[in-house]
Amino acid sequence: MGIIIGIDVGISTTKIVGLREGKPTSPIRITAADPITSLYGAFGKYLHDNNIRLEEVEHVMLTGVGAAYVKNDVYGVQTSRCDEFVADALGARFESQLDHVIVVSMGTGTSFVMADGDEIRHIGGIGIGGGTLQGLSRVMLNTSDIKTVSALAMQGDIAHINLLIGDISAQPLPGLPMEATASIFARAQNDASREDIACGIISMVIQSIGSAAVLAAQGTGCRDMVLIGNLSLLPQCKDIFRALEKLYGVRFHTPKYSEYCTAIGAALAYGRE
Repeated sequence: MGIIIGIDVGISTTKIVGLREGKPTSPIRITAADPITSLYGAFGKYLHDNNIRLEEVEHVMLTGVGAAYVKNDVYGVQTSRCDEFVADALGARFESQLDHVIVVSMGTGTSFVMADGDEIRHIGGIGIGGGTLQGLSRVMLNTSDIKTVSALAMQGDIAHINLLIGDISAQPLPGLPMEATASIFARAQNDASREDIACGIISMVIQSIGSAAVLAAQGTGCRDMVLIGNLSLLPQCKDIFRALEKLYGVRFHTPKYSEYCTAIGAALAYGRE
């Protein structure tokens, strides 16, 4: 059996991974001005960097919003398409080794997909994600570079931005510890530092995603949530999701290849009924 190539085609960023004997190999990402350039650039670079000949590729599986722009086979290799929510679930389930999970796909916005064995269904989403982080940072910090914002946030103090339960109550409320957030950005002042603003923006986006995931899981009996997508790599995720775990009694998992789970899932979908 040859190599199965899974490609998650975004509008400007493409992620690609090869599946050899059922194992993902050397995932990479490429950014370009448009999805076609990004796709073909990623494909060529992947073959070159991994010393793979074109005839070794058995099949190409595409997913993502940019896949609709690709009408023909890629470089003449037989090419199929996979629903993005299915790819999210297959990749997250494979990487986490969990069968009953809520997949939290943190992209430009955020989607929630239930994976329960072979049953996969989209259960909702919110319009908050990396696009929100970039847009607010562009307006408030004059930059949309997420790495820059994250570095600034590491030096910020969230207590200068958010109102905590301890700020409004002399004792913990039922189910809410003193350090839980009462209101996001409620303490922000017009002279807030760039570092504090960056901290507030990232905290707001990640907290909103985590809380929405918990609400999406209500009634499913699922307490395990797998985080995938670019935002899962933010260093702030670790502490914020750990606090949400304690607050809601759930478990958030970040797989090794969390950024590439959708591409991995596309490759895994090859031959799936």
